Amino acid sequence: MPVEIPEGVEIKLEFGQVIIKGPKGEIKRIYDEGWIKVKKTDQGLKVEMAKEGRTANTMQGTMRAHLNNMVKGVTEGWKKSLEVVGAGYRAEAQGDKLILTVGFSHPVEIKMPKGLNATVEKNIINLEGADKEVVGQIAAIVRSKRPPEPYKGAGIKYTDEIIRRKAGKQAGKAEA
Repeated sequence: MPVEIPEGVEIKLEFGQVIIKGPKGEIKRIYDEGWIKVKKTDQGLKVEMAKEGRTANTMQGTMRAHLNNMVKGVTEGWKKSLEVVGAGYRAEAQGDKLILTVGFSHPVEIKMPKGLNATVEKNIINLEGADKEVVGQIAAIVRSKRPPEPYKGAGIKYTDEIIRRKAGKQAGKAEA
């Protein structure tokens, strides 16, 4: 199944590397030419197996998914939203840095990689970029600085994440 190439997207194939340019940015990906071949056709990008076998089959499907994500990233972009919950917890975007005040004795600074944009509105952190992997990885790094705890729910969580809450000590005494 070919990956469709929308208007305004440029694709270069050279020496086991795919370079996709679009309005939101440029993404490069290296692939193993021993297992798969990427070809540009009239329908779009096609990924074919260079060898027969289970590994080549899995590489073909994985590379096709990566190429589809890359095309979507350079046209529409990817976005992750995180919510900062807790008394005194806050986030602030300054240039290419995200500064978190989340209960430590010092503010936590996270440097944003090139091509990733961080904005903060009230207590919501929005991360936007063309590369799905980079957006997801930086979102995971931000969340790991203060993961939500199960008793009060304080911490940094994804906006669509549901935190399972625990009752705590007082609930156990009331039942006894």
